[in-house]
Amino acid sequence: MATEKTLNDLFLDTLKDIYYAEKQILKALPKMARAAQSEEGKAGFLQHRDETQAQIERLEQVFEMIGKPARGKTCEAIQGIIAEADEIIEEFKGSVALDAGLISSAQAVEHYEIARYGTLIAWAKQLGHKDAIPLFQATLAEEVATDKKLTQIAESSANAKGKRAA
Repeated sequence: MATEKTLNDLFLDTLKDIYYAEKQILKALPKMARAAQSEEGKAGFLQHRDETQAQIERLEQVFEMIGKPARGKTCEAIQGIIAEADEIIEEFKGSVALDAGLISSAQAVEHYEIARYGTLIAWAKQLGHKDAIPLFQATLAEEVATDKKLTQIAESSANAKGKRAA
C-alpha cells in the first residue's frame, strides 16, 4: 500500500518546483535583457538576474535546513511562461511592442513566483520551519518589488511606445 502524502511532502515538492523554476529564470533573463530595446528594460532584467541568483542560494539554504538535497523538479508552468517569452521575442523582434511584450512575460513569471513563495511561507509556518520563513519572505519581497517596477516601466514608457505605429 502506498504511503499517504502529507503537507510536508507537498512542501518539499513545491520547494523543488520553485528551485527548478528559479534556475530556468536565471537562464532566461540574459536573453530577455539582450532582446529588450530600452536601456531601462535591459538594466532591469540584468538586475533581476542578480537577485535570482541570491534567491537560488536562499532556496539551497532551505533545502539544507530540512536535510534534503537541493534538487529541482521539472516545472511545466515556468517552461510554458518562458516559451511564451521566447515566442514574443521572435514574433515582435524589432517592433515598437517588443518591450511591452517582454514586460508582460516577465510579470507572468513574477506572479507565478509570488504565488509559490506565498504558499511556501504559509506551509513553512504550519510545518514549523521557522528558519525558512524569513528566507522565503525576503524573496517574496523582491518578487513583489520587481513586479511593481515592471508595472512602472510598462506604464511610463513601454506600453505607450508599443501603441505607436512603426
